[in-house]
Amino acid sequence: MGGQRFTLRASVSTDDPEAVRPVLEERLPLGSVTAGRDAKEFLLRSELVGPSAKELNRSLLSALRRAEKRTRLRSEWTSGGVTERFFDYVSKGQRPARAEATDGAERS
Repeated sequence: MGGQRFTLRASVSTDDPEAVRPVLEERLPLGSVTAGRDAKEFLLRSELVGPSAKELNRSLLSALRRAEKRTRLRSEWTSGGVTERFFDYVSKGQRPARAEATDGAERS
């Protein structure tokens, strides 16, 4: 079962970080999961393979919500020179990928 390779950059906020962290670490074994600005936020960087950004986003958010219902996901999935953005399950559009989205550099 093939798919496209996507680079994920995302933030997750939740009411129960202890329940969500193991799900993130299981779903993103080769990525990085770091604490955000406060104790209830995680910053994610990873690469995943899947059929589409929408399906990967849905799968990740569904797994997180099984662990903690009140979890929010803001994500950017980049593949093939295009970045697709999502807030929870809702697509917020596409744009051409910027150089830092593909080389791992942080945005300001």
